[in-house]
Amino acid sequence: MTVDLHHHGDLDVAPGLVDLAVNVRPGTPPGWLRERLAGVDLARYPDQREALAAVAARHGRDPSEVLLTAGAAEAFVLLARSLAPKRAVVVHPQFTEPEAALIAAGRRVHRVLLAPPFLLDPALVPDDADLVIVGNPTNPTSVLHPASLIRALGRPGRIVVVDEAFADCVPGETESLAGDRSVVVVRSLTKTWGLAGLRVGYVLGPAPLIDRLRTAQPHWPVSAPALAACVACCSQSAVAEADAWARDLAARRAALADQLAAVVDVVPGAAASFLLVRTSRPAMWNPLRDKGFAVRRGDTFPGLDAHWFRVAVRDHLTSTTFVEALHDLA
Repeated sequence: MTVDLHHHGDLDVAPGLVDLAVNVRPGTPPGWLRERLAGVDLARYPDQREALAAVAARHGRDPSEVLLTAGAAEAFVLLARSLAPKRAVVVHPQFTEPEAALIAAGRRVHRVLLAPPFLLDPALVPDDADLVIVGNPTNPTSVLHPASLIRALGRPGRIVVVDEAFADCVPGETESLAGDRSVVVVRSLTKTWGLAGLRVGYVLGPAPLIDRLRTAQPHWPVSAPALAACVACCSQSAVAEADAWARDLAARRAALADQLAAVVDVVPGAAASFLLVRTSRPAMWNPLRDKGFAVRRGDTFPGLDAHWFRVAVRDHLTSTTFVEALHDLA
């Protein structure tokens, strides 16, 4: 089945709707981060050195193992253009930009489609795959795969890329491989810090691969405000703030899952800032819009159909009101 790989949650949102489609943390950027960004000298050319050092220290890496990018999306484009895999594998359902980038670069993509409850099975990946891309926790399933299973994907001559855009939704980032040099990790500041419009992310990987990706970038690829955000969000206080938010998120996510379970099927083991649900009625996002709610339609993710949608975890009142609307439609 052909799906629109370029459809994203922001396209499901419209004025007047309660936004449950986009996974950016509400109330962000926080005030202290806004002040930091407002103080950036825009008259000077961006200097990456402090940001590279901050990201490297955050993850116990050397600065030579860090590539700063204009969001995770640029990272996937650079990987697709710089590598020449003979057999690229994308594990679905997951964020569609990696596959879209590979196709745009003229690469053939082999899809591994996980069945509910969407648990990673390394045995499903063809032995001759030399590039494997997987999300953790995965968008849109919210499933957190054990780091040991992702390591099990490793083979001589194979590059394993892990999309950790939602890793800081997990208290303690327990399954993160950001410090593991056997894989390539893509991270983003978009979700937790509310910086979707700033475009800031980074890649962690072996220095030779990072050099290869860097040569594909133009001069000054990351803006000065984005570099300042890297420094600020990698500080010890910021990491502690993100972890406190992740612990609060876990409680709100569990409460929403319990409420939803009375109406729809909820994918278990959620670990990110959203839940994936299945309804008996297809295209439920349309009547939900009539009720005033925008959710992320599921049929544009490979492996899902119109019975699935993704819903962001919000405050208790918003979640309760949403579930009541869903009850009315069931």
